[in-house]
Amino acid sequence: MPAAADIGVHAQPTGPHPVDVPRTTPTEGGPRAWLRTHGALLLVLLVAMSGMVQVLTEHWRQGSALLGGSLLVAAVLRGVLPPPRAGLLAIRGRIVDVVCYTAFGIAVLLLALTITRGSLTVG
Repeated sequence: MPAAADIGVHAQPTGPHPVDVPRTTPTEGGPRAWLRTHGALLLVLLVAMSGMVQVLTEHWRQGSALLGGSLLVAAVLRGVLPPPRAGLLAIRGRIVDVVCYTAFGIAVLLLALTITRGSLTVG
């Protein structure tokens, strides 16, 4: 007969997370540990949010350039930071992440710089 401690116990995976990203919350290690893990994403989101503010205030070319720039910042941070520090920027493998962030960032930046029409109003 199995021991009482063995009943209902399922095997847990023993390997590390695929990208070795620590799962921290503000209560595990304090705000510093959380910021150390998610600070890169916070920086990218701040740049993207400033771009969205520009777009919403009808400065869409500058806002679009900031959005593309935020993707390029994400590419640089994902390329230089180790996986535990990259936090939620680490979605896939490092090379795939950097290539995707760079390609989308350049595409948005080129669109923002080459479209010459002044406003997004219809009519």
